[in-house]
Amino acid sequence: MNHHPHTPVPCSPAQLVSDAKHALHTPAGLVGDTPVLWIGEPFTTAGRGFWAKLEGHNPGGIKDRTALHMVRAARERGQLLPGAPIVESTSGTLGLGLALAGAAYGHPVTVVSDPGMEPLMTGLLAAYGTEVDLVTTPHPEGGWQQARRRRVEELLAVHPDAWCPDQYHNPDNVAAYAPLAHELVAQLGRIDTLVVSVGTGGHSAGVASVLRGFFPRLRVVGVDTTGSTIFGQPAAPRLMRGLGSSIYPRNVAYGLFDEVHWVAAPEAVWAARRLARHHYATGGWSVGAVALVARWLARSLPAEDRIVTVFPDGPQRYVGTVFDDPYCRRHDLLDRLPADDPDEIADPSERIVTRWTRCARVTDPMVAAARSALAGAAR
Repeated sequence: MNHHPHTPVPCSPAQLVSDAKHALHTPAGLVGDTPVLWIGEPFTTAGRGFWAKLEGHNPGGIKDRTALHMVRAARERGQLLPGAPIVESTSGTLGLGLALAGAAYGHPVTVVSDPGMEPLMTGLLAAYGTEVDLVTTPHPEGGWQQARRRRVEELLAVHPDAWCPDQYHNPDNVAAYAPLAHELVAQLGRIDTLVVSVGTGGHSAGVASVLRGFFPRLRVVGVDTTGSTIFGQPAAPRLMRGLGSSIYPRNVAYGLFDEVHWVAAPEAVWAARRLARHHYATGGWSVGAVALVARWLARSLPAEDRIVTVFPDGPQRYVGTVFDDPYCRRHDLLDRLPADDPDEIADPSERIVTRWTRCARVTDPMVAAARSALAGAAR
């Protein structure tokens, strides 16, 4: 597992924002300082609610932050030469961030995706001058995600001067989110519970590790999707994009999490659509998933507990999926209200989960597998 660097705690919350350096009047200068919004009733129980950090106010979403940071750090280390190509696997949002970073620093960008990428996203990337390379067959074990990564390896072999950010394992992906955590402290002053979606592990580790420095008793709640392997469930076909994984990203900081929730696609759709109707602030799969969990925590925890979640992007990308009735009907996503409370399991290996489920025991599945193998060899 990567070791995440300790971030020094500034003297005051106000210093967190005043110390931020932005290249004003440039596209990159539009990234950061995103607003927070109070989400209360009717989405939540009367008198309860949570704060949402609206990362959709960045030009392309939350991954603008990590794309710019990873590219800048690679250039400073000499890993990415001036004008050299950038090649990366993505389901979409990082592609927009890399398009922005490529424009800011002068690099052509190729993103490798799969047929699940929305036409709107493909069109936007092409408009920004990004080449989209689509794989056509999923990997037999690692699914579309592994197939994309294999294609990235092929492209890097053909273009030896190209650079891959490797968002799944690059510690710069984690470090990029310290400013987001600093913004939250400056905006809210105190945070008791953080609810974050988990995919590559970047923003969950980056935000949570910094906030723990300010608030040692911070509760960190990870939100995954059913069918994802990150927290020890077996791989299964996944409709939701932007969270979950078919591999084990080393940027996931398992030791930071107090609990994990798995959310199914119909439950995320219900939450995203309800947010849109009643609060005019919403997004796609990740937003629906984290909002559902934050809504439950707002009802379950003491009223004075200050809960914060991160909305990674806005709704535009999902007009043809989450917010499209024919699409949702084809996938049986409508008229399936989530339960008031999640199912509970004591261990991620207890059973395969297919609906919203909570587990208070969080372990690294690769470490658990290694221990099991050692125990078997000892016998």
